[in-house]
Amino acid sequence: MIKFKPLASGSKGNCYHLTDGTTEILLECGIPIRKIREGLDFRLSSVAACLVSHEHQDHAKAIAEMMAAGIDVYASRGTIDALGLRGHRLHPIQALQGFEIDTWHILPIDILHDATEPLGFVLTSGDERLLFATDTAYIKYIVPGLTHICIECNYDEETLSENVTQGKIDPVLRQRIVENHMSLERVKNMLFANDLSNVEEIWLLHLSDGNADAERFRKEIFWLTGRKVYVA
Repeated sequence: MIKFKPLASGSKGNCYHLTDGTTEILLECGIPIRKIREGLDFRLSSVAACLVSHEHQDHAKAIAEMMAAGIDVYASRGTIDALGLRGHRLHPIQALQGFEIDTWHILPIDILHDATEPLGFVLTSGDERLLFATDTAYIKYIVPGLTHICIECNYDEETLSENVTQGKIDPVLRQRIVENHMSLERVKNMLFANDLSNVEEIWLLHLSDGNADAERFRKEIFWLTGRKVYVA
C-alpha cells in the first residue's frame, strides 16, 4: 500500500518520503540532510533511492550528502550537469524512459519549469500508481490508472493579481510565477482531464506563502473531486 509523507514542501525546501510497504524512496532532497534524517526517524539507510526533479536548491540541496550516505540518486542529465555532480551513485534518467527500483516502476515525464531538464515522475507498485509533479506550469500528459496524485498548487490567479496591484509582488516576478508554477486553476483542469475513479488521495504541494490559501485550496479540490485532499 502506497504511503506518501511530506518532510518539507515549499520554496524553503522540498523532500517527500514514499513507500509501498517494501521499498522506500525519497522524492527531492532540498533540505539539509540532518533534517531528512530527523524526518525519517534516523532511518536513512532504509531508503533505496532519491529522485530529484531539477537542480534548484530547494529540491536538490542535499544531493552530494545523500550520495555520500550511500543513497543512489536519479536525475536528468541536465540536472546532473547543472549541479556539476559526479559519482557512482548518480543515475542519469530521461523523460519517457522507464526504469525499476526494486518493487517500483518509474516513468519520468517532462515538465515545464525554468530549469535545465526538469522531470515529474509516475511511480507504479502493483495496482497502485502515483503522479508526482512539482515546479511546473502545467502537465501535458494524461496518466491512466492513478491512485495517488501529488501535485504542485502554488497560487491562485486572483490572489496573485491582487498582490501585484497592492505592490507586494513585482510584475516581473508575477510573470515568472505564471510561466513556471502550477496554479489552482491549472490543477483543476489537470484533474478534469484525468480519470479519477481509482484515486484515493490528492496531495497539494509547494504552496506559496503569500499567494495561496491552504484550507481554501484543500476544500475546493475536495468539492471538485470528492477525494481525500491533503496539503503538504
